[in-house]
Amino acid sequence: MSIPNHIAPHRMMFAMLRVSDIDASIAFYRDMLGMTELYRETFEDVKFTAVYMGYGDPKNDTILELTYNWENDGYEHGTAFGNITLAVKDVYAVEAFLKERDVTILRPAGELSIKPAETGKIYTLAHIADPDGYRIELIQV
Repeated sequence: MSIPNHIAPHRMMFAMLRVSDIDASIAFYRDMLGMTELYRETFEDVKFTAVYMGYGDPKNDTILELTYNWENDGYEHGTAFGNITLAVKDVYAVEAFLKERDVTILRPAGELSIKPAETGKIYTLAHIADPDGYRIELIQV
């Protein structure tokens, strides 16, 4: 039995990443990927800051929460996390821009050599790393 529509979640609000340097992460997502700092919340009693980044209205669009724990000793990446995916108009131009700024390119821009059986769609994409090593997929749409 599926969850009834009247109580089912209706929107994905945000994804959260724990970051080791909040200023470096804000600069990366702002300057390298064009996001805007939408708002922030500082929780002094429990010593963490959450900065919300995105491309649109947080009331309607999915955004990214960067969480900085003030007394953090570092994080380990889990093996289940895949990537954050962003839509771009020209993946080759974005890759060139990022390369010039020494952003780590994990998978150079190009077409995938595989395609889904259902649609036959050929994807053109690249993968980069943010300052904490999180994988970001850039898909040309």
